[in-house]
Formats: sequence, structure tokens, C-alpha cells
Amino acid sequence: MGTPVSAAVSLEHLLEGPDPVVGVVTRADRPVGRGQGVIPSPVRKVAESHHKPVLAPDRIRDPAFLETLKNLAPQLIVVVAYGRILPRPILDLPPQGCINVHYSLLPRYRGAAPVQWTLLNGEEKSGVTTMRLVEKMDAGPILMQEEVSVAPGETTASFEAKLDPVGARLLCETIRRLKEGSIIATPQREEEATDAPMLKKEDGQIDWTQSARAIERRVRAFHPWPSAYSYWQGRLVKVCRAAVISAEGAATAGEVVRADRGGLWIATGQGVLSLEEVQLENRRRLPAAEFLKGARIEKGERL
Repeated sequence: MGTPVSAAVSLEHLLEGPDPVVGVVTRADRPVGRGQGVIPSPVRKVAESHHKPVLAPDRIRDPAFLETLKNLAPQLIVVVAYGRILPRPILDLPPQGCINVHYSLLPRYRGAAPVQWTLLNGEEKSGVTTMRLVEKMDAGPILMQEEVSVAPGETTASFEAKLDPVGARLLCETIRRLKEGSIIATPQREEEATDAPMLKKEDGQIDWTQSARAIERRVRAFHPWPSAYSYWQGRLVKVCRAAVISAEGAATAGEVVRADRGGLWIATGQGVLSLEEVQLENRRRLPAAEFLKGARIEKGERL
């Protein structure tokens, strides 16, 4: 059960393994983009390329879906970024239970956006956890974990790409050891749990009163979605890449302190941030120097 690329990578590994995949569940296809074309999820694409039955229920408690799932008679259900909390009838269905691949070192960062919150908070390490699913989100006993370092300049896109093969490998190792009976599930320490709630589009708007370091982390954490953005003369400007110039700055937060061949610098609540790459709405992404040729932003203006 899964939807995005990370889940598709794990599915590919399962399909190459010794245990038959009897069915795949993914989120229902939704229209995307201006043309509102329907694009199948990465998991659906992989499943159909291997001729596996695919279920995409609008409602996970739909009796017809539950009956179909029951008829597949899975011994184990694997969940990777499916995007829904499983109800008790599904948790209790497979004899070997339901296991999950989660992109953090639980109990830290329980929730829908663990990678984003890892980067927002400036963590130097994270990792992958496999666990048994329970009704409470990401609170089940831990099966296996593997630590992965967060590189300087890491974005959500780059870090997820780093975690994907680790998660797929750890999943297959977890299943192998469950069959051997060599894993002892470890209860999570509730007092150490932290949240990583789902992000909304409006979370991407930059608050220039924050420090330059915090905003730079936001730019990386919110790439590719929801993206970090601000407004200039009423038009949305995405900040695609940024760098901290200094820890101090005397200008008002959001004020342009440099706009020339040397860069586009913005004052923050603490320090100055260089906007390295930006994208004006309905335009393409550009290096700051190229952007300034057409934008004509002046020193002293405010974002």
C-alpha cells in the first residue's frame, strides 16, 4: 500500500524478492496541473507494469474494497507513504500484521512530513524505521532502523532520493528476519516522540522576521513542495535556492539590501539571505543575476 516514488522504489524491491505480491493499493488518481490531466501514481505504474492487480479506493472503509482486500488473502501488508491511516479491520486482516517504512528515526518525527521537519529543524542525521502498524499514527513497535546523515545543502527531494533505496533494502531485510523469527519488536518511548504534521501550501510563505539560517532551511525543506515563496509588487516569487550571507544585518526584515551583478540579498530578522535562484510566477526558474536583468528590483524595496 503506497503512492509516491518512495513507495514505488520499495515495491520494485518486493517484486524482485522471494515472496509473491498478491495485490497493490494506491491512492485514487487525481487531476493535476492546469490541464487537469489524470496522472497515475508511481506505485500504480510499477504495479501495472508487472501485471499486478491495483486497488484505488476513494474510501478506505468502503465495504466493497475491504471485501476485495480480504479475498486477496495477504499474509502481510506493507505500507510505504500510502497517505491514509489504516482502520482496525485492515490492521487485523493479515495473519502477519501490517508493517510500515517511515523516513525518520522513530519516535522522532511521527507524521506525514518527517523529512521536511528534519530539515526545517536543522538535524544532522535522520534515517529509516520499519515498524508494526497500530491505530495510533507512527506509534507502533520498532522492527529495524538505519541512520542516514543529512548532507549540507540537502533538500527534501535530494534526501528522500537518498532514503528511498535504504528504505527498500531495510524493508526486505525486515521481512526476511520476520520469517526467520529473528526480530524482537521494541516499543517506542512515548516521552521522546515529536510530531511532523502534514504541510499546507500556505506554510511555504516566508516570514522575513525569522533568521536567515531558518529561512534557508525552509527553502531546502520545502523543495519541491510546497516551495518557499514571497511576494514582490503583488507577484509571487518562489525562492528555489538560497544562502546565508551573514549572521547580522541592520536593515528592516524583508528589505532588499543588494540587487546587482553581485547578488540579490534580503535582510531578515537576523542576518542577510542571498537568493541564489528564484522563479517569478508564470516564468521559468533563473539564477538571481539573470532574474534581476528583467525584474528591475531596486535596493530598498521590500518583499
